[in-house]
Amino acid sequence: MQAAPVRATALPSVTDALRAVESLLMSGGQRTARRNAWTSVLEDRQRAKARVEAERVLEQAHTVRA
Repeated sequence: MQAAPVRATALPSVTDALRAVESLLMSGGQRTARRNAWTSVLEDRQRAKARVEAERVLEQAHTVRA
């Protein structure tokens, strides 16, 4: 009887495979999180600009009435 040939490279374990999949999924999730955060920053800037403009208009209206 001959012995089975020995593999030179080890097969990845289930844990290694799960870590690789998790790494792929997390990288996309991080991109999404960054994109969402930047969108939120832009929306906050837009709301702040609108608030300043509304205050200016209200002050002008109050000045005209007085």
